[in-house]
Amino acid sequence: MAATFEQIAAHERFRWFGNIDLGGDVSRDELLAAYDAVVYALGAQSDRHLEVPGEQLPGSVAATDVVGWYNGHPHYPDLGLSLQHERAVVVGNGNVALDVARMLCSPVADLNRTDIADHALEVLAGSAVREVLVVGRRGPAQATWTTLELRELGDLADVDVVVEPSGALDVDDDGLPPVVRRNLKTLRALAGRPQRRGARRLVFRFLRSPAALHGNGRVERVDLACNDLVADTEGRVLAHDSGVREVVDTGLVVRAVGYVGVPVDGLPFDPVAGHIPHERGRVDGHDREYVVGWIKRGPTGVIGTNKKDARETVTRLLADLATVADAGAQHPPADRAARLEGWLRTKQPDLVTDPGWQAIDAVERRAGAEQGRPRVKLVRTADLLAAARHIPTP
Repeated sequence: MAATFEQIAAHERFRWFGNIDLGGDVSRDELLAAYDAVVYALGAQSDRHLEVPGEQLPGSVAATDVVGWYNGHPHYPDLGLSLQHERAVVVGNGNVALDVARMLCSPVADLNRTDIADHALEVLAGSAVREVLVVGRRGPAQATWTTLELRELGDLADVDVVVEPSGALDVDDDGLPPVVRRNLKTLRALAGRPQRRGARRLVFRFLRSPAALHGNGRVERVDLACNDLVADTEGRVLAHDSGVREVVDTGLVVRAVGYVGVPVDGLPFDPVAGHIPHERGRVDGHDREYVVGWIKRGPTGVIGTNKKDARETVTRLLADLATVADAGAQHPPADRAARLEGWLRTKQPDLVTDPGWQAIDAVERRAGAEQGRPRVKLVRTADLLAAARHIPTP
């Protein structure tokens, strides 16, 4: 994938500007005055909350923050994640929940060969966690993870996969979508492997929902509601609280129960769906403004979904621009690109362009080569900007 991005970045008509804040450094109106069209690919930058008592306690964190922490996002190096307890709870049954659980279970010897952020590597190396509990409010047939993410759990050394409650995998596969059947087959194979004494445990506990978090100054335990599956009048399978509770001791609760987009000033926004309303990619009521990805359709789908989604938006954008061209619009001046960069630098003196990114990339790769790793990430904005300023002379 990195090679694909590098190929696109090398195109003569591609320009990249980083360290620019929309709504801070530049406004929507300024972008629209400078460009023929603006495409918002903002993703879903916020997370959904559990909405239960005690969620505000230290030790209760969003998966978006945890993923940013171990991936080296400059907003999260000081997250202060503590792993000095034997059990961690991850709430959610999607790919992000699996990724967090995998990182918490991964042997340090494996992580040492990756580009995980150094601060996260240090904390994970000293982790006392022996069990990661992945909690899902419904059953395994309703989980939304992909088969590939699930299979990768089988590559974890010294980790046993356990499925609870007993009988959770006794599901009739007939009539289920192919991806669900593959997921069930994979989960059965993982859970069917012999258990090993002293191994870490990755436990899938289905039909459970957090009801409350408790602790003296930080999370110490979580109450789980035991659910039954019921079908509504439209045939959708829902989780119904049975009233029964389980108490689980833990020092960390990571919520991965969904994501929502963040509104853009001046654009319409659907707060329930968490995305910008549009028609085939063009923002409702706004010419020359378009959306792609999760901010367009909500937090669903994978890379293949994004490709189809982007194709629809770009097709609409090009058709709109063709209409403008047919109306006699003039071609932009030849020096437009240079003028745009100059204008952006007046807005943000620490503007980072593609050569600056290449300088950052080179610094990280050199540091990684010294340790036998792909790269050592710079995780502070000041360090990233300092590296970007040292652009090698061609």
